[in-house]
Amino acid sequence: MKWRTFNGEQILSIKDAVEQAIVREQKAGNRLKVCIGTDSQVYSSNTEFATVIVFLREKRGGFMYVHTESAQNRMSLKERMITEVAKSIQIAYELCDLLDQYDVDLEVHADINSNPQFESNVALKEAIGYIMGMGFAFKVKPDAFASSSCADKLV
Repeated sequence: MKWRTFNGEQILSIKDAVEQAIVREQKAGNRLKVCIGTDSQVYSSNTEFATVIVFLREKRGGFMYVHTESAQNRMSLKERMITEVAKSIQIAYELCDLLDQYDVDLEVHADINSNPQFESNVALKEAIGYIMGMGFAFKVKPDAFASSSCADKLV
């Protein structure tokens, strides 16, 4: 997976970059929280995905790392929502031991609306079950800013 900073610098190893960021921020006295989210957009026969790792500094702003990719296959809305969650869980799982080591809280954000009037709600139960089954804390819309605001701007 190719990751980059928000300003476009390439990251060779996301795990190393996350660890370096945690060490740097904790050394500066910042308390961190990490939120991981994915959003997607369908363009003709392509689906574009953006996954973000958002670092929140308590009362001091934040920064993020970005991964984008494209899929050629058509999928239903429910399948696309679950695929977004799966991409977020994949990176959360890769980083959870490291975040535990440095005592950094982690949340997985799902771009799924908790209001049944919205189409994305069709995947809510499965997504919540998937995230909780993996043992992660989570947020859904309207509180899932990593996916619905940060990743959304990148697809």
